[in-house]
Amino acid sequence: MEKKQTKKYTDEEQNVEKEDESDTKNIQNLDILKELKKGQEVLVKNYEIKEAETSPPTRYNSGTIILAMENAGKLIEEEELREQIKGAGIGTSATRAEIMKKLERIKYIEINSKTQIITPTKKGENIYDIVNMSMAAYAKANVILVADIDRGGVFASVYGSVMLQTPEDRKRIKGIIINKFRGDLRLFEQGRELIEDLCKIPVLGVVPMANHIKIDEEDSVAIENKNKTISGNKINVGVVTLPHISNFTDFNVLEQHPEVNLFYITSPAEIDNADIIIIPGSKNTLADLNHLRIKGFAERIIRAREAGKSVIGICGGYQMMGKMITDPDGVEGDIRELPGLGLLPVSTTLTQSKTTRQVQFRFLDSEEICEGYEIHMGNTESSATLTEDMDGNKDGSLADERCFGSYIHGILDNSVVLDYILAPYRRSDSKTDFDYHAFKESQYDALAAWLREYVDIDRIYKIMTNND
Repeated sequence: MEKKQTKKYTDEEQNVEKEDESDTKNIQNLDILKELKKGQEVLVKNYEIKEAETSPPTRYNSGTIILAMENAGKLIEEEELREQIKGAGIGTSATRAEIMKKLERIKYIEINSKTQIITPTKKGENIYDIVNMSMAAYAKANVILVADIDRGGVFASVYGSVMLQTPEDRKRIKGIIINKFRGDLRLFEQGRELIEDLCKIPVLGVVPMANHIKIDEEDSVAIENKNKTISGNKINVGVVTLPHISNFTDFNVLEQHPEVNLFYITSPAEIDNADIIIIPGSKNTLADLNHLRIKGFAERIIRAREAGKSVIGICGGYQMMGKMITDPDGVEGDIRELPGLGLLPVSTTLTQSKTTRQVQFRFLDSEEICEGYEIHMGNTESSATLTEDMDGNKDGSLADERCFGSYIHGILDNSVVLDYILAPYRRSDSKTDFDYHAFKESQYDALAAWLREYVDIDRIYKIMTNND
């Protein structure tokens, strides 16, 4: 009897031990899964699916949403873009609460007066579709959906984009174009047929990646893809990489100019390698100016200027080159004022209002009419101006031929300005005639020819002229 009881006890003990071993393995498996990174694979021999209810997501309230807005850059899924703007958020500490009030006022969200819990209205939930389709609906226009296959997931992306539309807006989508395809187009024939079968919309073309065509990139282009090396036989122009750098297109002309090697400066020591140093535009001027000071860039830039190198500032960079920047209303955040680099005799006050305008102007004493655009917040007081527009408005500041700043984006696209900044570094026999405007037109012509080769343009013309 005792033997049987002992045997029974031993079996139970073994069962418990097996359960413990199973639990331990499950925990180990979970630990393995937690350590997996994007793109890695794990071999699964068997699995079990259990039905259970998930907890609803926690709703934001008026306090937690402000914190989420501040850290919004960290929530971006695309790795390159997240790394580029990880320190950025939505709005500033001075404007975030007002943004939420406005969203409530225009009925995109509702805020419970007791709990302060925020919920989107139907209008708010539809904002994505409204942004994408409202203009087409307003104009009663047909729509062509363009999908970027280089990012992956093109089938789900196209199908989802079509099916999430309202029935009325879905009817507007008359064609689909697959963009940035790599490899043999014949390999995508079945994929093309699958998309047409799923969406009941014709695929008008599959466009191969065209790295040979040089046109302006989006402002979100990753800085990691830019050149960071110097050249021994060209004029080295270095752009200081700011945490909130903006308007990359200001420097496209320098990337293509045959006499110039454009590179992006990522450490203070690299400033010494540049003949010409450019401080670019910024989405947060005071924060970036503070960054230049803390990381040692400011000291190096001032020393380079004293050594006779050229320093040029555009928009936010122009503001940083002055004596002082003040932000009395907290437009950009908590920093209310900072001394500038002191390279130009100007001072800037940041304001709530934003200047956005295209401008034609003359550079210094040149009679040539130049073109550019302004998009900035703040007013800068200057006595030694750089440009004057057709209405007599003056812009910028000039210390000498190797030190100036301007609010005008695209200023370097004008040959009279480009020749001016390169002149001190050119050999007598090195000047090259380079018409950037003609170069840009040739690239757009090349893009048009590329699209004509791979897209059914005649069908697009019919879609454009036949609204049903």
